[in-house]
Amino acid sequence: MRASEDSSRVLRIAAWIWLGFLLGMALMDLALYTPQVQRVLGDTARIQPQLQGSNAPNPGLPLRINLFPVYLFYSLNGMTALLFLAITYWDWIQEQWGETFYPIMLVVISAAPILISALIVPRFPPGPLANAEGMALRQLPVLFVALALTAWKYRFVHVVFFSLTATTFELGLIAANPFENRNISVFLFIAIIRTISFIAVGYFISALVSRLREQRESLRKANANLTHYASTLEQLTVSRERNRLARELHDTLAHSLTAISVSLETAKAYFDIDVNETRALIDKSLEATRKGVDETRRALKALRSSDLVDMGLRLAVKKAAESAASRFSLDLELDLQDPMPSLSPDVEQTILRVTQESIENLTKHSRAKKFGIRLFNNGRTTLIVEDDGVGFDMKSRESSGHFGLVGMRERAELAGGILKVESDKGKGTRVVLTI
Repeated sequence: MRASEDSSRVLRIAAWIWLGFLLGMALMDLALYTPQVQRVLGDTARIQPQLQGSNAPNPGLPLRINLFPVYLFYSLNGMTALLFLAITYWDWIQEQWGETFYPIMLVVISAAPILISALIVPRFPPGPLANAEGMALRQLPVLFVALALTAWKYRFVHVVFFSLTATTFELGLIAANPFENRNISVFLFIAIIRTISFIAVGYFISALVSRLREQRESLRKANANLTHYASTLEQLTVSRERNRLARELHDTLAHSLTAISVSLETAKAYFDIDVNETRALIDKSLEATRKGVDETRRALKALRSSDLVDMGLRLAVKKAAESAASRFSLDLELDLQDPMPSLSPDVEQTILRVTQESIENLTKHSRAKKFGIRLFNNGRTTLIVEDDGVGFDMKSRESSGHFGLVGMRERAELAGGILKVESDKGKGTRVVLTI
């Protein structure tokens, strides 16, 4: 169905080109023949008074210009082109003709201009385009369109066949035309030049169309492979996630339920023998239940998407800061650039993790009353987390290890960034990450 629609669209364009060419030729003939008609009418008006009252023939009287062949030429061509255009919009006849639709239309647009020109143009009044060159000019553009249609649909061998067939058909009509004695060598020369030109141009059109079709087919195959790869990757990801979920449930919920089941079975056995042992077993079961609930919640939390994926870097940093300020009753100053430029996932992950680690450190160790976070980009992304807490001695290894600065620096370096920490006792702490 797609190929049929493309063929109809291309033929429709060809029909409009045909009609446009006829209109241009009609205007040109009007410009060429109007001066001749006016000159004949003027000569007739000047000579007519001299002929009154005289029966002598006047050989100088100009003959009348017969423009009927010109009208007939454009009428037949125009009706054929309009019918051609109408059929390209007629879905029913296209369905009836099926695969023969395109070849039939190609024969019409090729044969009609040759037939009409060979039979009618020789009857044209004498003029610049009433000779062999004029006949070739009147049909050349339409035949060139037919050539393009052939090269677009078929292979180069069909282009050669079209060029030779069109030339043979035209020369046959010219040889059988009895209306005028003309030098057949002129038409033969024009036909040979046109045939060679058509074959040369048709070769390039056919080669270009073949190349485009090869690229389209290659793109289609690549798209199909990409779709298959995406589907396979999705299935593999789902399979891995299912396996991970199974492991999480096995390591948490299954173990907890098994332990609880064993403990309760033991308690049932001791129920009528040792009440104290039964109570101890029940307490263990309750403790295992609480741990199982905590482990299950942790596993479910790990399965959920992160704030960074859900909200983006800016809102994830804001949420972490506001949550800490609310839990520990701290004053918060936020200065987060909006919007932030697009960053790679690993950079965003590093910025968020450094933010969370810095907040965790200041809430546990700094005894701060307020803290602030700045996030901006001026060519490089910069994160600043500072507080008004007690600070620490930067030269102390214990304090460095205590605050986890080594891990933060390593994370920053892996993302291509630099982490600087400024702190002193009684003066608070300032963490600066630049990526």
